[in-house]
Amino acid sequence: MSTRKDRLKKLVKVQEQLKALHETRHATFVAAASAAETEARELMGYFDQDDSLSGLFPDLYHRRIAQAALRQEASLESARQEAGLIAAATARTNMVERAYKDVRNRDERERSDRERLDLIAQKRQE
Repeated sequence: MSTRKDRLKKLVKVQEQLKALHETRHATFVAAASAAETEARELMGYFDQDDSLSGLFPDLYHRRIAQAALRQEASLESARQEAGLIAAATARTNMVERAYKDVRNRDERERSDRERLDLIAQKRQE
């Protein structure tokens, strides 16, 4: 049977991996929002040029710009949600780490107490 200390140590690793997953997802959503914003800006820049095809297909340009803006908003909302999940994962990780450190410190104290008692018992036997 595994000890509480071992279980907490494994749980700390799992919580850190979960936190890293949320951080990665957050960064992905932020990058996607940035890419959508860049696409919208480029399309707006092309729309204003004299030699662009925006005069022939204005609806296409407007639709693509609107879609890019919607993608940006969706990505930013997803990034905000992931930021909340990161905060929750960080809190859980910190809580589990504190519990692990407490158990580890208690085990060390108990071990040192046993060693002292063993030394005292040996000296009494002599």
